[in-house]
Amino acid sequence: MSRSGTGATAELFFEDLTPGRSFDLGVTVVDRQEMLDFARRFDPQWYHVDEEMARQSHHGGLIASGFFTVSLFMRAYVDHVLSQAAGDASPGLEELRWLAPVRPGDRLAVRLVVLANKPSTARPGFGTVTFSASMDRLGAMNQPEREVLRTRFRGWFVMRDPDTLD
Repeated sequence: MSRSGTGATAELFFEDLTPGRSFDLGVTVVDRQEMLDFARRFDPQWYHVDEEMARQSHHGGLIASGFFTVSLFMRAYVDHVLSQAAGDASPGLEELRWLAPVRPGDRLAVRLVVLANKPSTARPGFGTVTFSASMDRLGAMNQPEREVLRTRFRGWFVMRDPDTLD
C-alpha cells in the first residue's frame, strides 16, 4: 500500500498526473499575526516586522516575506494534492518568483498545473512530474487582481504499476 504525503492511503499516482491537468488549491487568507511571527523568526527585515517604518516607506505598510508566501503555497499544495498523492520527495525548484507584495488580509487563489511527466530511469517504480503553480491576489469581486507568486518545480511520485516503464 502506498502512502500519501500526510500518511493516508494514496489515491493519486504518477499516472494520474498527466500534462495539462490542473488543480484548484483553494483560497488562503493572509493572517497578519502568522505573517509577523514568521518574519520575526525567519526574515526580520524592517518592511516585514516594523509597521511604522513600513508605513512611512514606499511600501506603504507591512509586506510579507516571500518565503512566508511560498509557505502558504506549500500548505495549499499539501492539503489539496500531496495529502492524496503517492509522492516521495522533490528534486527541487526550477523557478520561484515573487511578483507583487503580499499584505495582511490578502486573499490568494492558488493554482497548480502539470507541465510534464516522465518515468524515472534512476528510480524504478517512480516518475518525475514537473508542475507550474501561481498565486493571485483576489479583488473585491473575487476576481484575480494581480499574480503575486509563480513557481515551477518537480516532484517524485510512485507509479501505480511499475510495468508502465515499458
